[in-house]
Amino acid sequence: MSDALDVVIIGAGHNGLVTAAYLARAGLNVTVLEKRHVVGGACVTEEPWPGYKVSTLSYLCSLLQPRIIQELELARYGFHLYPKDPAFFTAFPDGRHLFFWQDIKKTQSELAKYSPLDAERYPRFEHDLVRLAEWVEKLLMTTPPNIVRRRFQDLIGLGRLGLEAMRFRDPEIVHLVKIMTQSVRDYLDERFESDQVKATLATDGVIGTNGGPSTPGTAYIMLHHVMGGATGVRGLWGFVRGGMGAVSTAIADSAKASGAKIRTGVEVAKVLVKNRKAYGVVLAGGEELHARLVISNVDPKISFLKLLDAGDLDGDFRADIEKIKIQGCSFKINLALDRLPSFSAYPGSELGPQHRTTIHICPSMDYVDRGWEEAAAGRPSENPLLELTIPTAYDDSIAPPGKHIMCVFAQYAPYKLRDGHWDTEKDRFADRCISAIDEYAPGFSSGIIHRQVISPLDMEREYSLTGGNIFHGDMTVDQLFFMRPIAGWAQYRTPIRGYYLCGSGAHPGGGVMGSPGYNAAREVLKDARGRGL
Repeated sequence: MSDALDVVIIGAGHNGLVTAAYLARAGLNVTVLEKRHVVGGACVTEEPWPGYKVSTLSYLCSLLQPRIIQELELARYGFHLYPKDPAFFTAFPDGRHLFFWQDIKKTQSELAKYSPLDAERYPRFEHDLVRLAEWVEKLLMTTPPNIVRRRFQDLIGLGRLGLEAMRFRDPEIVHLVKIMTQSVRDYLDERFESDQVKATLATDGVIGTNGGPSTPGTAYIMLHHVMGGATGVRGLWGFVRGGMGAVSTAIADSAKASGAKIRTGVEVAKVLVKNRKAYGVVLAGGEELHARLVISNVDPKISFLKLLDAGDLDGDFRADIEKIKIQGCSFKINLALDRLPSFSAYPGSELGPQHRTTIHICPSMDYVDRGWEEAAAGRPSENPLLELTIPTAYDDSIAPPGKHIMCVFAQYAPYKLRDGHWDTEKDRFADRCISAIDEYAPGFSSGIIHRQVISPLDMEREYSLTGGNIFHGDMTVDQLFFMRPIAGWAQYRTPIRGYYLCGSGAHPGGGVMGSPGYNAAREVLKDARGRGL
């Protein structure tokens, strides 16, 4: 159609914006449609209270791919990252504490307080993880081969993976298999003896995940969290100046500079399909936008089960989409503080290293496993795992002078409750989380000025995250790489011609990395050039 757009993208989350930026740079006429009043999806900065700019959901950055940062010139559009140092601070009930620093020798000195043997082993542990991360990171910006409905190019892709695997020495290939299949508990038990050291490291294996340290597959989640080089140091996370929404606005500004159009406050009700070919979308108000290509940045459940008519897809495909595991267990509390917390294990309300890091409230792996067992039974954890960050320890642009913001990422909060409803239970669970912080930082709660509480149900309703799942689907081995979103459809295309996925429900999955959006743009451009767009 002569009046049709080249591309309509559903959802202005960071991946959708990455796709828009690359397609616009290639000369396509691109329009992005966002349901909310602000771009970013879960990677957003909002102002729940005057003068406080809060990273509402996502709160740290590491996985954003350096290639995307450079090619989209994000620094030119305001992107700036403060690397964390120290990386971790864990306070323990017995009054002791543990820091992990950028300087490996300083970290070894900390570990030696708990186990000289663990201090000796730690450099090898870090080296081995980096080695695996380097290999896995190569896959983040690639399109997986299909393992069903295989074509010749898929066989070539599978062969390349085999050749890559042959470069590993025997111990390394065993290590790779273990980290893809083991629980983070088993993985760490093989390498360390101190419960305190293992508890601190295990958090990266369960954050955002339906599982405890003893759940098989959580070792890979730990590897996923130690990848990424946005800060310049592999695996080191950092705070974005202006909050996480500054990532999204920088990408959006880059996209607009290349001609992309972004409309907010616009809800897509349906994808238009004729003869198994997408040709546009219908907005909630009835307006139709016609486009040669439609790309969905929302999760697979919404993309296929809500935006398409049942008759648009065959029964087997729909059944596979319905089976995707996508129920979340994460809970977010954002706080405005009039003073910094003073921890019994490391006293002081003046800005110190304990405030400039990720603070863990998780005294042991057994503690976290118990929390997960409660959640698996449909109950919020009695003793929640908490990850605390204070972005104002680095960034003076997001709160009034002398005030601070704390982001509390809590687990476990199952999407489906056995008893009650999140609208009535969320404040009760938030109170439990605040009380847990009080146990480690006496008087902390008296310094809270404002609080914002976001349950898994809120994540679904407000941010279109089905099941409150922050990753658009569980990051388990059966839902990764050529199994994401489902086997046979890992290449961003769908059974509907001209309809693509570009969000975290596609390879390589969740986190603010931009890779799904980048990879989808590459595949769209291949097809568009073949069709003469």
